[in-house]
Amino acid sequence: MTLTGVIPPVCTPLTPDYEVDAASLVRLVDHLLAGGVDALFVLGSSSEVAYLTDAQRRVVLDTVVGHVGGQVPVLAGVIDMTTPRVLEHVRVAAEAGVSGLVATAPFYTRTHPDEIRTHFRTIAARGGLPVYAYDLPVSVHTKLSAELLLGLAAEGALAGVKDSSGDDGGLRQVILGREAPFSVLTGSEVTVDSALWMGADGVVPGLGNVDPQGYVELYRCASRGDWQAARAEQERLVRLFEIVRVGGSRMGGSSSGLGAFKAALHLRGVIDCPITALPQIPLNDDEVGRIGKLLAAAGLL
Repeated sequence: MTLTGVIPPVCTPLTPDYEVDAASLVRLVDHLLAGGVDALFVLGSSSEVAYLTDAQRRVVLDTVVGHVGGQVPVLAGVIDMTTPRVLEHVRVAAEAGVSGLVATAPFYTRTHPDEIRTHFRTIAARGGLPVYAYDLPVSVHTKLSAELLLGLAAEGALAGVKDSSGDDGGLRQVILGREAPFSVLTGSEVTVDSALWMGADGVVPGLGNVDPQGYVELYRCASRGDWQAARAEQERLVRLFEIVRVGGSRMGGSSSGLGAFKAALHLRGVIDCPITALPQIPLNDDEVGRIGKLLAAAGLL
């Protein structure tokens, strides 16, 4: 399954008592589908997967896969520290009926490239579904090299990569070196036009929760070779991306970014509650107000 286009990593709305808000999640999925996205990625970083219990992960899977009903592919993050733990998530995701799996390198433990290869090979062999590598060195402390990714692609163990490494040179190496069908997806919200120009197949933007139509328009402009229009839309989205910085230094990057996405979705009337999982620091009223002004400036309120 060669993925292309816009594949937002779906936020996980929560109730005030920190349970998954399935009704809001359904509205968010409808909001994304109405925006014209090409697939959905649940249980990734923007989904707060690191904060969710196994039971909550299952609620997300069942809610989204059941509601989408095959309209677009649904990818599931099976992110955990080591292969045995990941395989349990693989089993649950496969039972839920997802179209593909997304996994990082192992983390917490210190690993060797050969162990990372074994990790992805095992997931592919046991899961029976396309596997997409999630290159996220800021969180898992390992950069997936072009050599490793392309070697696993040639074996058929990997169907693609979501590159959130921030390494544009490494991204280009993967694009230039691929031979087998292999989806190269950028995870950067702010350099999508340049990634597509280099030959990337699509984007997995957290900000796409807030403005899916914007990223779909950007992708369409790039697909028809209208790079001036693509750049203009990218620059509008760069200005909107300032919402992730309103929390400043008083909170972590996760609290600020995920809190901003949820606050924006709440202001747009998509989800009922903007709360983020513990122990993330919530945005205050002033910060939410600044997000509202940025949304208005982007034409979203």
